[in-house]
Amino acid sequence: MSVPMLNKMHMNGYDVLSVNNGPWRVCTEGDRLGAFASREEALAFAASLPGYKPRAKKPASSQTTDK
Repeated sequence: MSVPMLNKMHMNGYDVLSVNNGPWRVCTEGDRLGAFASREEALAFAASLPGYKPRAKKPASSQTTDK
């Protein structure tokens, strides 16, 4: 049984990764934005995107309404 190989790097806040020498993917934590045949194409795509910064989760509202 072979061990999965992961190549991963970051560009502008996006993950650029390849698993088992497959296609290079540009992703955020929740979305896959594109798949490319070469690392250079994936990095060029990630570089062309606006900088990504995960949004902070909204804190639960502490206000209660009395009825």
